[in-house]
Amino acid sequence: MFNKTKSPAPSSPQPRAESGSAIPPLPDMPAPGAAAAAAAPRPVAPPVAQRGLSTLSSDLQFDGSISGSGDLQIDGAVKGDVRVGRLIIGETGAVEGNVTADYIEVRGRIVGGVSGKQVKLIATAYVDGDITAEQLSIDIGAYFQGRVLQGRRDAPAPSHAPRPAAHVPAPVPEPGPQIIDMKPPAA
Repeated sequence: MFNKTKSPAPSSPQPRAESGSAIPPLPDMPAPGAAAAAAAPRPVAPPVAQRGLSTLSSDLQFDGSISGSGDLQIDGAVKGDVRVGRLIIGETGAVEGNVTADYIEVRGRIVGGVSGKQVKLIATAYVDGDITAEQLSIDIGAYFQGRVLQGRRDAPAPSHAPRPAAHVPAPVPEPGPQIIDMKPPAA
């Protein structure tokens, strides 16, 4: 379901089993020679809620809006708006509509507006629409076309109430033809 980021191949040769194939390191143990890589800090994703992650698999298409407060991973196609607590668009995932969540990670395709507290566009992402986010990160290789608005998405909308009239001076009428007396003054 989740893809691990690929780390560069270690420069030292891997130990070989008698059959001639490389022995893969245990998932929770670093590979031999990767002690320096293990010391480097890794970005930490926000924790997933205890109730788990709902998934729309890659062979499913959904027409309509999705809303809720849970976590959702979309690997299929959605035509409609999505509003959830935490959202991951997988590499095969596509959304045609507006997306709203506290945390949004895009690896696939979104055509529509994106609004969240934290938005991440991974290198395989394609986003065609405006993004409103408090925090935005865009990896090299990600495609994005639209505007970025930084700020709170729950900020009060600007009021369109009529403003009190400001004092505006009355327009001055343009002067008409003037008659100028060219006679010299009487002495």
